[in-house]
Amino acid sequence: MRQLPRPDRREALRVLGGGAILLVWRPACAAAPELISALRDAFGTTVITEARVSLRLPRLAESGYVVPVTVTVDSPMSATDYVRSIHVFAQDNPQPRVFDAFLGPHNARASVSSRIRLAVSQQVLAVAVMSDGSLWSASAEVEVTVGGCNP
Repeated sequence: MRQLPRPDRREALRVLGGGAILLVWRPACAAAPELISALRDAFGTTVITEARVSLRLPRLAESGYVVPVTVTVDSPMSATDYVRSIHVFAQDNPQPRVFDAFLGPHNARASVSSRIRLAVSQQVLAVAVMSDGSLWSASAEVEVTVGGCNP
């Protein structure tokens, strides 16, 4: 099996050009495109800036099957300035796009907590889409002892 080159988060961002919550789950272990393609599909060529987003994950996950994650965005959540959606990507999962959470101005806080599945030790990226269309991000490295995806 040919191993594809592993793009890092900065390369992915460079390629791209420098309450109720609805979660849309994506299967973590299905075949899928690389991270750069997933980011391009989700956001086109809009610039993603690294700020305003806080991503909390354990540094060491004993099992990749259940890894807790919390994404918080610095936003007043007012009628004119709010978070429209939060997207989480796992760089080395067979399908990098892990989940999408959709919010609105009626949410009191821009925060989402869940559990995700990780195939191997890797970098996880969270991207927030604001009401003005701007994109903000944060990333974290997670070491996985036992992978959460079967071949």
